[in-house]
Amino acid sequence: MQLSPNRLLGAAALTACLAAAGCATSPGYANNGYYGANAPAGACYNDCGTVTRIEVISGGGSAVPNATGAVVGAVVGAAAGRELADDESKGRQNTATAVGAVAGALAGNAIQNRVQANNGTYRVTVRLDDGRTTVVNQNDLGGIREGSYVRVYDGRAWAR
Repeated sequence: MQLSPNRLLGAAALTACLAAAGCATSPGYANNGYYGANAPAGACYNDCGTVTRIEVISGGGSAVPNATGAVVGAVVGAAAGRELADDESKGRQNTATAVGAVAGALAGNAIQNRVQANNGTYRVTVRLDDGRTTVVNQNDLGGIREGSYVRVYDGRAWAR
């Protein structure tokens, strides 16, 4: 089976979208070198506890509206779906276009949300061992997530 140049371009666009979605990472699960190495060593006194909540409080100051990823993904997905559909049937083309648009919108939205979250500021709530609760704002999570045992030092939470 030989693909026309338009179908080949559509297939390449669809493959690129799927590859980009697979490369995005979830915030807080990657070790980016801040794994607590800068926190002072030693026993915890009143500054260690468990992370109870992590919130994204800004998306990195981006002025891009949240719908941009979904709209761009929908356009690319619709074009890819239409090109990959059988040219003999208009019904199949329309169905493939609609399915491609929905899939592209979902992928584009997910990609944009992950990119914005990775560039954000986080509000980390920590329940300290002595019963107090403290909240720190930091630009990266450094490997911590909800449930992690951390030390609060120098205005941020460090994984222990």
